[in-house]
Amino acid sequence: MSSQSTKLAVLIDADNAQPGVVEGLLAEISKYGTATVKRIYGDWTGPQLKGWKDVLLSHAIQPIQQFRYTTGKNATDSALIIDAMDLLYGAKLGGFCIVSSDSDFTRLAARVREAGLVVYGFGESKTPAAFVAACDKFIFTEILRPRDDTVAPQPRSAAQLKQDTRLVNLLRGAVEAASDDSGWANLGLVGSVIAKQAPEFDARNYGYAKLSELIAASTLFEVEKRKMGEGTAAFVRDRRSAPAKPAAGKASGKAAGHTGTG
Repeated sequence: MSSQSTKLAVLIDADNAQPGVVEGLLAEISKYGTATVKRIYGDWTGPQLKGWKDVLLSHAIQPIQQFRYTTGKNATDSALIIDAMDLLYGAKLGGFCIVSSDSDFTRLAARVREAGLVVYGFGESKTPAAFVAACDKFIFTEILRPRDDTVAPQPRSAAQLKQDTRLVNLLRGAVEAASDDSGWANLGLVGSVIAKQAPEFDARNYGYAKLSELIAASTLFEVEKRKMGEGTAAFVRDRRSAPAKPAAGKASGKAAGHTGTG
């Protein structure tokens, strides 16, 4: 099944998501499938969700009313979870997109995955690690804002990337896991390994549009493109795995030895 034919349910927690990311959010979701269900949950009787009210109609997102019965209790979460379970068993879906920075949806994400469906999470970088880890992939919404927004991450330098120990270990570990005997690894396989190990990983979090650009910017790897059938594929190798080149002195010494015996 192609990603375009995968039917997705998009469930948005209006209390824990910003309307400014809606266009980028829906564009990102379109990479993974078709949003056949688009619902957003909140108390629409108050003024606090006005920003969302202004964009719902143009993006065909259905608002679900949930009154705040008591202070301090989040009835919105319960309504979203109940609807998700109904959709899980009643609709023919391939996955769910849960838009929230709230850890209350951790168990929901885990339950959907147990049923064999994919879960894409969307939330701010402050999202608790438990919810992030419960998703197949988690996208931080800061990277979905318009490009002229100052919140968007700026490209990190090679020095900054190398100082990020977790990133370096993640990249090197993935390249090693996907490499052949010569140390070269198909970049597509490297990306697959990373996705399984770190759902929240995205090159855009570091200011780069693609994984290949991030890897090249780190200067930790050799990168080359190879012709594969009618197209090309990128391959990477840890510079530490590259065979050592012979020293200039040794090479010239051998040459001198040959000429002296002639």
